Amino acid sequence: MGFEIRSYRAVFDLERRIYRVEQLRLNPAGVPVRGVVYCLTILASLALAGALPLAGAAVRALPWYVRDLLLPVGSAALLTMIRVEGRPFHLAAAALLRHLLGPRRLAGLTRAARGGVLAGGGSEVAAGGVWRAEELLMLPDGSGSRARRLRYLGPGAVRVTASKQVLLLERDAELRVGRR
Repeated sequence: MGFEIRSYRAVFDLERRIYRVEQLRLNPAGVPVRGVVYCLTILASLALAGALPLAGAAVRALPWYVRDLLLPVGSAALLTMIRVEGRPFHLAAAALLRHLLGPRRLAGLTRAARGGVLAGGGSEVAAGGVWRAEELLMLPDGSGSRARRLRYLGPGAVRVTASKQVLLLERDAELRVGRR
């Protein structure tokens, strides 16, 4: 009597559906509640657009059966079928909107100003809007008998201390330690 579940995704992917209204039996597979909400939202937005001066002329030019029936039901059916990376349309659209309205520059996973300091405080941001680490400390664990390979390029000062020798490099210098 049992059956095999190959993936729990099918078990936990619940979608509420309407199977009957009063005595009227709908589609045997049911109508998704999300589709009904999409349809009502599109119908309300078309009614609001019809009240606007410029967009209202275009909406009122449509025949009533297209405006009140075909366009909302067809769009809702299409939006119900759309899945972007496994997410329903409304979640994917909200994520895209958050991305478009989000900050363009991030520094330390917080919003960064164009120049100056981070919006939430913290380390300074260079004039170009790029966050730079204040200090980098590298401590080898001593498991090797010789110095590990290291290549440093870029702005900043470097101090390498190895067997009582100190090597200092200033900004925009190239440092190579170890065998090539």
